[in-house]
Amino acid sequence: MQYHINKKCSVFVMQYFNALKIGEKRVKEAREYLNKKSNGQAMPALALKDNKNNIWEPVGEENLYAVLNDAGGYVLTDVSGYMIILCDRNGISKAIVRGLDVGRKDAIVTMLQADNITEYKGQVSLPV
Repeated sequence: MQYHINKKCSVFVMQYFNALKIGEKRVKEAREYLNKKSNGQAMPALALKDNKNNIWEPVGEENLYAVLNDAGGYVLTDVSGYMIILCDRNGISKAIVRGLDVGRKDAIVTMLQADNITEYKGQVSLPV
């Protein structure tokens, strides 16, 4: 059995994997940074931006933080409390720490602010 991949499909696949590689690197760096602030509790999130035009783009390079909780309409699944997200300027999450109480959340936010990380106040895209 032979498989035929046309040139357009080949370009799409290459573009996807190149974007994914860059995005994974950015997620790794964001997670490592957030791990230092959260005693190793950070989890990776999204490496690619969700586009409507079928052109894959990596998550942005910049780091902003957002604080989310159940009251904001976000479902934290089996862990209650607060989440701190490192995201790009479009709100695409790169690293997440969840299940934080108020004191721990405030301590991490203080550390982020001391490093001049700006708060993101828009809608955050989280992994499903």
